[in-house]
Amino acid sequence: MEIIRELCSFERRLAGTDAERRAAGAMAERLRAAGRRAEIEPIYVHPQWALVHAGHCLLGFAASLVAVSAPAVGFGLALFAAASMYLDLNARLYLLRRLFFRRASQNVVSPGAQPEAPARLIVCAHLDAARTGAVHAEGRARRLSAFAQRVGVPLGPFRILFWSLAALVPLLGLRMAGIDSDAVSVLQLPPTLVLLIGIFALVEIQLSNAVAGANDNASGVATAIALGGELEAEPPRNLDIWVLLDGAGECLSEGMRAFVRAHRDRFKDTPTFFLTIDSVGQGEVRYLSSAGWAVGVGMDRRLIELCEAIGAADAEGDGRFNAAAVASGLGGDPVVPRLARFRSLGITCLDSDGYVPHRHLPTDVPAAINLRALDRAHDFTLELIRRLDSDLGRGRAR
Repeated sequence: MEIIRELCSFERRLAGTDAERRAAGAMAERLRAAGRRAEIEPIYVHPQWALVHAGHCLLGFAASLVAVSAPAVGFGLALFAAASMYLDLNARLYLLRRLFFRRASQNVVSPGAQPEAPARLIVCAHLDAARTGAVHAEGRARRLSAFAQRVGVPLGPFRILFWSLAALVPLLGLRMAGIDSDAVSVLQLPPTLVLLIGIFALVEIQLSNAVAGANDNASGVATAIALGGELEAEPPRNLDIWVLLDGAGECLSEGMRAFVRAHRDRFKDTPTFFLTIDSVGQGEVRYLSSAGWAVGVGMDRRLIELCEAIGAADAEGDGRFNAAAVASGLGGDPVVPRLARFRSLGITCLDSDGYVPHRHLPTDVPAAINLRALDRAHDFTLELIRRLDSDLGRGRAR
């Protein structure tokens, strides 16, 4: 809780701000006080992610209108917007985002003390805060999460926007092929209206205030630092433990993207695992089976099996963790290393509706943190790391 309060004291720690820079320096000192080395790696990010995707929606909306008189132009605009949005949401390649200015940010990197270990584990949490916005209103977000649980399909705002944009491409292709029927016009209307709503919603987010970010994600940072200190005092035999506190996580994981790109070649020589902790200050422990802003990306199967084994043992005991797998319609840091073919898993806490409490709301303050949830997430993650270490030891013995 001391770390959470300190991190929240850096008001408006949005990506690329002086507050984020000072918060990174303070968390690096926390890691050093825990007995670890800590370095600050400068990176450059685009804080205007909401305007970037408002631009994608605007291009799609314009394409739908232009296609009535110039089908080829409309089709080309929609295809470019859909491709650019897909690549951006998956942190693959930035097209439209490159037109926006960059700001300096930073990753706090604490390398492990056992580089000779047979495997490497990077415990990650993003340290910047988010903006609020009407789309994040608790009732609206909770209903979307509950609906996704009922239908069994992971949903998120960006999935709705992306697939609305993607749906326009074949419809405008029909217009370009000369099929200009009433049925095409009727099918074209819903995604066009969704994109129009998306434009206003994303611009409103860009103009909104920053939240304190106690749950999202000071809770994850505090847990990562605590684990780093404990694992430094009692190091695993088969794991070199790193801690990464990435900046610009709320810019759709730009900090994680920069870290993976900078260290990818270095990490190829040793099996490397990424364990991301995000929003663990309220709710029940959940580990991600898949996640992604546009499409679902499956997490590492072996890490999921270890989580399942912890859950099975817990069910036979006191049932403290009550952990379960969840397929998320949101993206986040664990997706980026997974797409780079590293072994990755995300840990979070959700309530009974599958909702992250206080996510991107002014109520996300230290007083709203549930200490029991924080303890459960910490202990579950520590148990997972110990089991992974034992599993690697057995593999070496075989």
